[in-house]
Amino acid sequence: MKYCFECGTLLVDKPLKKEGMIPYCSKCEAFRFPIFSSAVSMIIHNPSKDKILLIKQYGTGNNVLVAGYINKGENAENAVIREAYEEIGLRVGELRFNKSEYFPKTNTLMLNYSCVADTEALDGMNTEEVDEARWFTFEEARNSIMPKSLAKRFLLNYLDDI
Repeated sequence: MKYCFECGTLLVDKPLKKEGMIPYCSKCEAFRFPIFSSAVSMIIHNPSKDKILLIKQYGTGNNVLVAGYINKGENAENAVIREAYEEIGLRVGELRFNKSEYFPKTNTLMLNYSCVADTEALDGMNTEEVDEARWFTFEEARNSIMPKSLAKRFLLNYLDDI
């Protein structure tokens, strides 16, 4: 962040007790900590926990995890539940936090969770957001997820951990 988000003044680095050098707005007389978006991605298991759901979106043809932004005032766990229902029509439970990673391309802190769907039925999928959704065995998911992606890093970290 180079400019103050309140007034547009060029920020300068200024020492702050026990924090180090922090961007500072001399006009507002305020420190300006980093601002970024927050989102969730989820490894959705079928009810028997032997398959993982991968989706394709936006005509890319790449298999990825279900994901979405956290709304203002919403916690990450509720975002997982909401996004799974909005995108796929699945009700999920048994949420477990796995890992987080900053994604510079969209200035987003991604929080990855695993969860369990109440059914394997995909007839509630939102076709405006999702092109295709399919259940994969763990090994199929490992080999089918988009190469060199954050989704793949999350999935492999999770599969290697269980």
